[in-house]
Amino acid sequence: MKYIFLLLLSLALYSSTLQLATSSNPSRLNPILATDSSSSEIAGFLFNGLVKYDKDSSIIIGDLASKFYFKNDVTLIFELKKNVQWHDGKEFSAKDVVFTYETLISPTIVSPYSAGFRFVQSVKAIDAYTVEVVYKKPYFKALETWMMGILPEHVLKDEKNLMSSKFNTHPIGTGAYKLERLEYSKNILLIAFDNYFEGRAKIDNISFHVIADPLTRFLMLKSSAIDIGGVEPMEYERQLNDQFFNSFNAYEEISHSYTYLGFNLRREKFKNPNVRKALSLAINRQEIVDILFFKHAKVCTGPFLPGTIAYNEAVEAPTLDINKAKELLKKAGYTKENPLKFEIATSNASSIRPYAAQIIQHQLKQIGVEVTLRIMEWQAFLNMVVFPHEFDTVLLGWGLSPTPDPYMFWHTDSDRKGGFNLVGYNNPRMDKMIEESQIMIDRDKLSKIWKEMFKIVTDDNPYIFLYIPNSITAVNKKIINVEPSLSGIWHNYIQWEKK
Repeated sequence: MKYIFLLLLSLALYSSTLQLATSSNPSRLNPILATDSSSSEIAGFLFNGLVKYDKDSSIIIGDLASKFYFKNDVTLIFELKKNVQWHDGKEFSAKDVVFTYETLISPTIVSPYSAGFRFVQSVKAIDAYTVEVVYKKPYFKALETWMMGILPEHVLKDEKNLMSSKFNTHPIGTGAYKLERLEYSKNILLIAFDNYFEGRAKIDNISFHVIADPLTRFLMLKSSAIDIGGVEPMEYERQLNDQFFNSFNAYEEISHSYTYLGFNLRREKFKNPNVRKALSLAINRQEIVDILFFKHAKVCTGPFLPGTIAYNEAVEAPTLDINKAKELLKKAGYTKENPLKFEIATSNASSIRPYAAQIIQHQLKQIGVEVTLRIMEWQAFLNMVVFPHEFDTVLLGWGLSPTPDPYMFWHTDSDRKGGFNLVGYNNPRMDKMIEESQIMIDRDKLSKIWKEMFKIVTDDNPYIFLYIPNSITAVNKKIINVEPSLSGIWHNYIQWEKK
């Protein structure tokens, strides 16, 4: 009763609340273990890295670091801000940075983010506010690696098993908000941290409603029960009217993400490149975009973000060729009497992907392929299908960074428990190129080798790259000081106010 009274009192004193929705329960609110979108999104309000991208994702600026510089090609110095507190009032220092690194490389931790630190030779606290990072060799993502959220040494130093620690559901960070309440399948409440080093956020609370059903999330947005939400193109074109836009602003930009159909290359049927190529030739990507997106998307041609130095403009989506696809399947031993059969697994967390799966199912009938669908709740999909690699194919998506790290998705070493090489892609030539690229600092050389990797991956067809959707975000006009940028709307959220 005392807790409830204090909570109600705090909400009364700080009455402005940003109402949001998330499609699933967060699995771990720990930045080094947050691999699902819900966990990552919420942890982003709770933790800080040493550095971050600026609002246009064009340059790297300090976050917990006030200054950073390279002493030489392999030695990176961070000078830390001195006015930073953890949510429990303890002071942030260099010890926390060293502890986070040592935790990430510990054999007791299973995290895909550990790969970003594989070239680090040592991390030392020179003094309470200076950290020296020495790399084994020059590394092209040396700075981006330290965008990882930093953990509190004083809280976790005696933790025996971080993977199952209560910290993952009771986190203590340095972020603008701190966790107040976590009710699974109901509500997650964050409250503004009074002593945040960049100044207290002007909106007092952020309330995440856990709503798995996309339609319910959309109806809540339409009724203003939530303040900010993504809008699918079909909803935007067919279900929103002037009354909605009297209350909401809509911001649209090409998203930094793509959706793909990934083949489990550990399964015999997909080891044959002719099978993968046949399926690629039979899928009409433009038709998927036209049916589902009403011009609010574009066909995806490969693994790196358009407009960056990694993107290969010379690679185009395959031209639909049903006859060639049938020939390749026949060559692989599949006929009308012995058809290729497989399952597409995806999640209902996206309102679009189940429909995309149905269109692909229909398109592949034209070449005699029998596709079954499995549509699952998000956490079950991740835990029972994706991470244990129990699938024929998965319809999934990845976020795209302005500076890609092909190692995480395309290197054989990342085909492991907790790794992001979910499909089991193994190409020795690609591995060698990735390893060579890791120590390249020259941007022109990096651009050339990334573009070569782009073509190799698309030629090998471990994925069928499908589409890059536009991101359409509706924001209640009661939220003021929103400044759209190339990276989206969230870069200045601590300055937002709710009228």
